[in-house]
Amino acid sequence: MARHKKGEDVNGWLIVDKPRGMGSTDVVNMTRRMFKAKKNGHAGTLDPFATGVLPVAFGEATKLLPLVTDGRKEYEFVLQWGAETNTGDSEGEIVSRCEKVPSREDILAVLPQFIGEITQVPPAFSAIKINGQRAYDLARKGEDVAVPERKVEIYTLELLEELPGCQARFRVVCSKGTYVRALGRDLARKLGTFGYLQELRRTKCGKFSLEDTILLENLKKVVHTDALKEFLLPLITSLRDIAVLAVSEADAAKLRLGQGLSPKNYDIDNLKDKQAVAVFEGSPAAIVRIDERKISPVRVFNC
Repeated sequence: MARHKKGEDVNGWLIVDKPRGMGSTDVVNMTRRMFKAKKNGHAGTLDPFATGVLPVAFGEATKLLPLVTDGRKEYEFVLQWGAETNTGDSEGEIVSRCEKVPSREDILAVLPQFIGEITQVPPAFSAIKINGQRAYDLARKGEDVAVPERKVEIYTLELLEELPGCQARFRVVCSKGTYVRALGRDLARKLGTFGYLQELRRTKCGKFSLEDTILLENLKKVVHTDALKEFLLPLITSLRDIAVLAVSEADAAKLRLGQGLSPKNYDIDNLKDKQAVAVFEGSPAAIVRIDERKISPVRVFNC
């Protein structure tokens, strides 16, 4: 997360359709300068090869980054059959070849084996830290990189279409930490061939989807900062599935100070032992935990 003392207090979400060839941190730095903002950060890293949904949080919205980062992700990817690269995508060097191109029937037959909790080994060219260093930095130096395996959850994996040039397009819904390049590699191996990603596009990240995005090129055309702010989504946008508790102005002020509330003035019958977002006149005051005795602030917002 980028933190700077100078700048304006800007709060909200900017959902960028990240272009290929640009890193997530580059997007954060560019948008911080465009909005002249004190603080921003992104949810769910996309490497330069990938495109699609990159949520950028400004100001108080950065407090909600973990909720978005931990949420489900959805991707579409194009798998090139017949070769494997050291990066798992088209930007790497080919290390293995095989002439076999799997049939549609064979692909559909193995997809169920990748649903549920699976174990995968991310590519050496990944952002995973090993002994404090990024794996891709070590790999680029020619060092042998032993990336530890990890367990991830695949909720949906489907074949969308077969494409010319020995390619196929897939859609996957997965948990945080899933490496789609590793998924494509392992899928090809399971089919008795090799494969690497030609395209990788994130279509959803948490509650945000492509419909929420804006192109950086369109943002660059906007001259005035106030006009740019019109593209920001409210903090509460990332909390679409959480219950809303309307509170009084006085109680909103208490929550923002970290003070708990008595639940006797609110209808909490359906909210006991749950979290909710406490709101005054559409502005979130805090995420709260509710039980019979107290409404306790978990995370407060000072917009």
